[in-house]
Amino acid sequence: MRPKPTAGAPKAAINITPYIDILLVLLIIFMVIQPTTEYQLGARAPAEAMNGAVVQASPVVVSIDLHGGLSINSQPVLFPELGQKLFGILSERADKRIFVQGERDLPFGTVARVIDIAKGAGAGEVGLI
Repeated sequence: MRPKPTAGAPKAAINITPYIDILLVLLIIFMVIQPTTEYQLGARAPAEAMNGAVVQASPVVVSIDLHGGLSINSQPVLFPELGQKLFGILSERADKRIFVQGERDLPFGTVARVIDIAKGAGAGEVGLI
């Protein structure tokens, strides 16, 4: 038979009450912090006309051929006139996005020059086709 423990003897049980208190405090802190976390997700609303219909604007595409010839939406343009033409087109539009289309064997320096001129003319985003 086992002897009975005396009144002053230590118990062999773990007290988990402080751990539960800490866990509950951390849970409350995370619940309070979570709703204030902001995520930088950009959203764009479509442009609407006066009658409420959505306006579909055709994209601005600058095409470059292998010989260095340029065209904006199938209209030929020279390199010195490119910035002025793009500025005129982009100043009338709310969407400042343009696309640059080039041949596969075209040197990238020519494409970079067109992108630089487009940025100088006020283009926002430049996509490559």
